[in-house]
Amino acid sequence: MKVTAFNGSPRTDGNTAHLVRHVFSALEQEGIETELYQLGGRNIRGCAACYGCFKNKDGRCAVDDVVNECIERMVQSDGIILASPTYFADVSAETKALIDRAGLVSIANGRTLKRKIGAAVVAVRRAGSVHVFDSINHFFFINEMIVPGSIYWNLGIGREKGEVEEDDEGIATMKALGENMAWLLKKTRG
Repeated sequence: MKVTAFNGSPRTDGNTAHLVRHVFSALEQEGIETELYQLGGRNIRGCAACYGCFKNKDGRCAVDDVVNECIERMVQSDGIILASPTYFADVSAETKALIDRAGLVSIANGRTLKRKIGAAVVAVRRAGSVHVFDSINHFFFINEMIVPGSIYWNLGIGREKGEVEEDDEGIATMKALGENMAWLLKKTRG
């Protein structure tokens, strides 16, 4: 079994990545393979509304960039983590582009993400994180994915790189999320 996380933060080793690593730690303890894919810093654009994915039905977006690589990884994974910092009370632009395009390609191709396990991971300085959490979960739900819970909403608080490590409740939430995701993967894939 494999879980791929897509880090929508432009900071490769920022708070978002720190939180994902705590989820990964719990998954890896259960023997689940993990991969972190960095979206930030890559050339990624929003949906062009061309509907080429509906015309071509080849499991790819007609706009050929890193999103097709992400879609391929999503299809090959049993679990998907979408991780984003909180930008003006919403997901980062990179995360939004991935959500819009991967979601449309999935729907155009017979719902290729259906019944995969999905989890949101959100880094936040102060407020707005619940909307980010909701935006990511809307992607999972419209794609008929299965979403595990945790002991709180899946967020960690911190501003400077690594500051989320001081958020004990956030770290505990990520560990519980990883444990619950591993349990759900084993129940549905094992």
